Amino acid sequence: MNQWNEDLISVELAGTLDGLFVQRIKRSPERLAYRSYNRQSKAWQDYSWQAMGQLIARWQVALSKEPLKPGDRVALSLRNSPEWVAFDQACLGLGLVVVPLYTDDRPDNIAYILNDADIKLLLVQDGSRWKRLASAVDNASALKRVLILEGGTDDAALLATDDRLRLVDDILPAEAPALKQRSGDSQALASIVYTSGTTGRPKGVMLSHHNMLSIAHASITVIDCYQEDSFLSFLPLSHTLERTAGYYLPVMTGSSVAYSRSVGQLAEDLTLMRPTVMIAVPRIFERVYGRITDQMAKRPLLPRKLFQLAVNTGWQRFQRQQNQQGWRPILLLWPLLNRLVASKVTARLGGRLRIAVSGGAALSPDIAQLFIGLGIPILQGYGLTETSPVVSVNPLEDNDPGSVGVPLRGVEVTTGADDELLVRGPGVMLGYWNNHAATAKMIDSDGWLHTGDQARIENNHIYITGRIKDILVLSNGEKVPPGDMELAIALDPLIEQVMVVGEGKPFLSALVVLEADNWPGFAQDCGLDPMARESLQHPQVVSKVLQRIKQALKPFPGYAKVRRVTLQLEPWTVDNGLLTPTLKVKRARVIKRFEQAIADMYADGPAQGKR
Repeated sequence: MNQWNEDLISVELAGTLDGLFVQRIKRSPERLAYRSYNRQSKAWQDYSWQAMGQLIARWQVALSKEPLKPGDRVALSLRNSPEWVAFDQACLGLGLVVVPLYTDDRPDNIAYILNDADIKLLLVQDGSRWKRLASAVDNASALKRVLILEGGTDDAALLATDDRLRLVDDILPAEAPALKQRSGDSQALASIVYTSGTTGRPKGVMLSHHNMLSIAHASITVIDCYQEDSFLSFLPLSHTLERTAGYYLPVMTGSSVAYSRSVGQLAEDLTLMRPTVMIAVPRIFERVYGRITDQMAKRPLLPRKLFQLAVNTGWQRFQRQQNQQGWRPILLLWPLLNRLVASKVTARLGGRLRIAVSGGAALSPDIAQLFIGLGIPILQGYGLTETSPVVSVNPLEDNDPGSVGVPLRGVEVTTGADDELLVRGPGVMLGYWNNHAATAKMIDSDGWLHTGDQARIENNHIYITGRIKDILVLSNGEKVPPGDMELAIALDPLIEQVMVVGEGKPFLSALVVLEADNWPGFAQDCGLDPMARESLQHPQVVSKVLQRIKQALKPFPGYAKVRRVTLQLEPWTVDNGLLTPTLKVKRARVIKRFEQAIADMYADGPAQGKR
């Protein structure tokens, strides 16, 4: 790209989230807005801002015929797509409150949300999605209309089962009057976003138009974005990070967004769409890291040495760019190492990536160092749904991968009792829906939101040091942060998921899900049959896994050692209730599910802990 142009829309000019979109249409009607794969034509389809405005207007006409009034709640369960944006914008423009749902969430969770928020209208992807939900949704709920986006062969039979059902194709008019900006209240409730709920039922976070607009704009004050930028969207739009930073922010900057077909096709979409900006959670980077390290382990010694030299040299180059160290002769090798090694990795990500934001959970320093060393600028950030969601992010020119960045403009941070990070600013939620007690517990009388995360603040950078509720206290009084240990252990390509346990016990143990593709080779190396269930608990397998965990935990204190392990192959998923829709482990649920296995690891007392 020879020239980068800024075309920012201010919070004041936008007024509301729907006002923001109207302003963007006025600014750059013919520019590319969205690119999406059409599953029927099996081709990528482009949408200009003007074309999107026409689609939104058609949706508004259709929705205005429903018995809905401003303030009513509507929900959607769709894949990321221009239709997601169009429905959201049409609803916001009518003063409705949008409740996003995860497409892979459990039916009972969705039913709870529909009832808790008194949802009047629901948009779902297709008939099969509705069939999955129908049995869990109480007929006595407030739900009066269900819209099905994609028709199927059994539409007539499906529509006959429930008079609330309508096909979108049957209600969407062919044309509609042009969108006009309304004089909406920027402080009005725009969306209720239900938190993942790692313990108990999810809570509905109430976010105003101004909450999300202000955070989108404040993010641009830390990281520059341009009209020429191209975002690749694959995190669910029901995730507030993707919604604020991957949807509203590009509207504000005039950048285009391409919607990935699926996580499984992400690698191919990266090379096809060649994005300049990508927003992801650490799990995406962890998987790529695991594949790279696994592939390199199988290569001859010379390519392995060359790869490591490239990473180390690239890391030193990065440190010099950040003014953290001076020039060194080894930097003369970078152009050659970049051509031979680094450029081949960056090409797999499209070859144009200038920003890769990681948020939603902690990113391992080892992963950050590898990608940055290969020339991929990962910027770690921090936030909560309750803060719309971004609190901080690392700037390109002041990037400390060990931190979660600097606070956004207008966002105040400090630490309170037990080093808890406190946040105050324009992104702090209006409160929890129908839950005043939880709101009062989260936001104190001075307006400080209590994050539950422990932190220190140095040179304006925030460093997350632990989670107040997640600290394990061993029977000897030693305190252990399981999250940090799990991050280190999960770097091993053999390990898909891990949870460290040991509250009140004399030593630590771990529940481990092995990576299914790597298990057969590992078992065969141990001389065992990978198809035999008993192989998972064979002493040789357990011993070798413990050795790998021990190696991963070398940097940790002596008492932070995992002494026993329970191995399994069945992953923890959203469907089996052990992961939240944002792929966070529900610790309490996992502990309950494997209560007996945990008890067995401690049945013989501390003897094995003396290893």
